[in-house]
Amino acid sequence: MNLLNSVTKFHHEQTRTISPENRTGEKGQSCMAASHLGPCRKGSGFIRIKSGESVTIADIKGPAEIRHMWFTLTDKTIRGSFVLRDVVIRIYWDDETVPSVESPIGDFFCNGFGARCDINSLPIVVNPTGGFNSYFRMPFNKSAKIVITNEHEADLEHFFFAINYALMPQPFIDPLYFHAQWRRQRVTTPAVDYVILDNIKGHGYYVGTYLALTALERYWWGEGEFKFYLDGDSDYPTQHSTGSEDYFGGAWAFHHRDEKGRASAQCFQTLFVGYPWQTNRDHTRDYFQTGDANPVHGFGDDALPMHGLYRWHLPDPIAFHNDIKVTFQQIGNDDIHLYERQDDIATVAYWYQNPTQNTNPVFPTQQQRLPR
Repeated sequence: MNLLNSVTKFHHEQTRTISPENRTGEKGQSCMAASHLGPCRKGSGFIRIKSGESVTIADIKGPAEIRHMWFTLTDKTIRGSFVLRDVVIRIYWDDETVPSVESPIGDFFCNGFGARCDINSLPIVVNPTGGFNSYFRMPFNKSAKIVITNEHEADLEHFFFAINYALMPQPFIDPLYFHAQWRRQRVTTPAVDYVILDNIKGHGYYVGTYLALTALERYWWGEGEFKFYLDGDSDYPTQHSTGSEDYFGGAWAFHHRDEKGRASAQCFQTLFVGYPWQTNRDHTRDYFQTGDANPVHGFGDDALPMHGLYRWHLPDPIAFHNDIKVTFQQIGNDDIHLYERQDDIATVAYWYQNPTQNTNPVFPTQQQRLPR
């Protein structure tokens, strides 16, 4: 992991930050805006992003390496409760026209379902209240462009961000570029594996999965295997997990029994595997205001069971030389037999690969991304 010894030798890079107070990251140009407290007193902490607007928040010339990204924004407005699904982050490397990173901002930070959730892992950290942090290293030689698109029905009045990066003294030799891709299938097809990642050509490492599963059927939802098809695999994969809880580092359906012996799934978080989110309660109407003096329709808090899980393959990256495909089986268990399930699944795949042309699937519309 090289975290502790990365600062024991000087590498002659130059540290920079892009934020609302220094949109270009220039040396000695931060904190220049004035507030009512005077010059250089926190004068420009956020930007406004209008509904339907895309804003390039960072345009960096390389060679350089992004080392930390921090964002925070509201999770609801008077126009709805799913801001974290409505706002999309895209990152383009080296003048790409198809992004290498494309995801709702919440799901990228393991906050699926349009709901906030604290995350305490190594590369992704979400702290109270909605402080989104990425520590994935993202090297590039020519350029990096980060674009935020607001597809929410209301303007984002306050979007805060900081991009911390290093200008490198010389280009990277054969760098692997960071990628992340969001997918969603509202109702999976019986006996057909859900596709997490496909049509990837090149070489690199698969490094992580975020799963946001809304259960549409009863009983245990996670008997299916994760499959990794590598370098020409067709009918059968090279690598797999025995079940969902096993892939995410747990066992026996994450069971925890109360004092009466009743079983339930127990959430947990570690550096590389976690099950941080589980609920069947709808939180979207907690303190929600639309401006209607007599709201009558958005009552109640029943929801379908929602499960959010992450798995980082950083200590055990999955290498591919030519191509990779990743899938997930929808198989359940009712303690009598296994059965084919249909659920609502959204995922983010994270990987590094050599520079090549991206072939992303069509990104779902705002309506197609809405949580149940």
